[in-house]
Amino acid sequence: MTALTLSTSSAATVRADAVVVGVAKGAKGVVVAPGAEAVDKAFGGKLAGVLETLGASGAEGEVTKLPAADGLKTPVVLAVGLGDAPAKGDDYDHEALRRAAGSAARALAGSKKAGFALPVEDAEAAAAVGEGALLGAYAFTAFRSNGAGNGKNGKKNDGKPLAEVAILGGKPRDKEFKAATERAQALAAEINRARDLINTPSNALDPKSFAAEAQAAAKEFGLKVEVLDEKALKKGGYGGLLGVGQGSEAPPRLVRIAHTHPKANKTLALVGKGITYDSGGISLKPAGHNETMKCDMSGAAAVFAAVVTAARLGLPVNVTGWLALAENMPSGSATRPGDVLTMYSGKTVEVLNTDAEGRLVLADALARASEEEPDAIVDVATLTGAMVLALGHRHFGIMANDEAFRTSIHEIAEEVGEQSWPMPMPEHLRKGMDSPVADIANMGERMGGGLVAGLFLKEFIGEGIPWAHLDIAGPAFHEGSPWGYTPKGGTGSAVRTLVRLAERTAAGDLG
Repeated sequence: MTALTLSTSSAATVRADAVVVGVAKGAKGVVVAPGAEAVDKAFGGKLAGVLETLGASGAEGEVTKLPAADGLKTPVVLAVGLGDAPAKGDDYDHEALRRAAGSAARALAGSKKAGFALPVEDAEAAAAVGEGALLGAYAFTAFRSNGAGNGKNGKKNDGKPLAEVAILGGKPRDKEFKAATERAQALAAEINRARDLINTPSNALDPKSFAAEAQAAAKEFGLKVEVLDEKALKKGGYGGLLGVGQGSEAPPRLVRIAHTHPKANKTLALVGKGITYDSGGISLKPAGHNETMKCDMSGAAAVFAAVVTAARLGLPVNVTGWLALAENMPSGSATRPGDVLTMYSGKTVEVLNTDAEGRLVLADALARASEEEPDAIVDVATLTGAMVLALGHRHFGIMANDEAFRTSIHEIAEEVGEQSWPMPMPEHLRKGMDSPVADIANMGERMGGGLVAGLFLKEFIGEGIPWAHLDIAGPAFHEGSPWGYTPKGGTGSAVRTLVRLAERTAAGDLG
């Protein structure tokens, strides 16, 4: 992973392959952001004018490279846009810094070191720069024969990310700066772990191998882990997981992975949908909808990463992750539309559509998590295409059985830079899931399908437990060109929200 350091060097004296400076859109054109004063001086105070001549506008994510002026120790200056300049006396938005740092890191792939001279007025701003740079530098090369030196024909820098990020003006001896950047390193490492899992093809990641990844991390970071295989699931009556997984040669797993702290007095349960491949089952997906379905375990990856991050940060809160892992395949043994499953909770479900499988595995995990009576439950899932239709590809939806809890999670998501939107849970939609043969059907009204899925999950939450459902179907997997710190492929959506929720809970502010 890319190294992150705090440096006392100035933008003029840092020895690196490039120095990164910020520029913004001012009322009269491009303005140079704080941190770049030494570079501007080297250009005779005309850096903004030079950049405008080269076509720069200061727009968010815009990257402009130019040869360094005399007096600078780096050969290249990279100017990255921060968007609109803040009002006089205000600081730059942390998410703008995060995205700018990510854009710069991507543009410097293959370089050994870059000095980031972006505005870092305080430790949180420095952490945002570090976090964005580390996330922007991400590269997934595990399956490239010539990537990152993996093959004998590999090129020196082919696929390699920026090796080192030095945050200039970062005060390495200041406790707050040091703690903030250490948090950024741990968080980015685990987000990138989630991205790796999401990007791994399904022939290399099935429920069993995903569970093995959790076991390895548990050993490394001192977590408690329990894996229920198909025999244990059958004995325990986990009809949802078994029903979804019975069509595959790779049997399902339920993983419980837990961070515990001796000073904790609150417990969070996080539940993740982990469909390692989703064909739709007998209700087969049409052509054009199967190709990215390795990403249908993004919720489980986010939960896994969040639990490990909590352990790495030593948060004084108990965080238990439940990974509901299965592969949804069509075969002679697969669940059929019209079959009835008996879930772990004892409820019976008529399966009207086998492609509505995520809610079935989550139902078992939610009911099991509820038995431990946590202070709150949050599930994360790439659950419905309906949520993408409603909110697009950059926002995830939030539903909850407690309005204050839903509001709190929305605020947390916005605080950490994850775009989200609170969604309702209209009770009138519940009637559409009435079944003539079972307690409930796994499908209801087509319109409002994302809300229907949330109402289904609500049926499996223990009484009196605050619960929220994050439908990350839109932002979990990015198929377009990279932007900011968001790569093509798996994004690690919701990890930052879950970690900040754990931090707030540890501080006694569950919401």
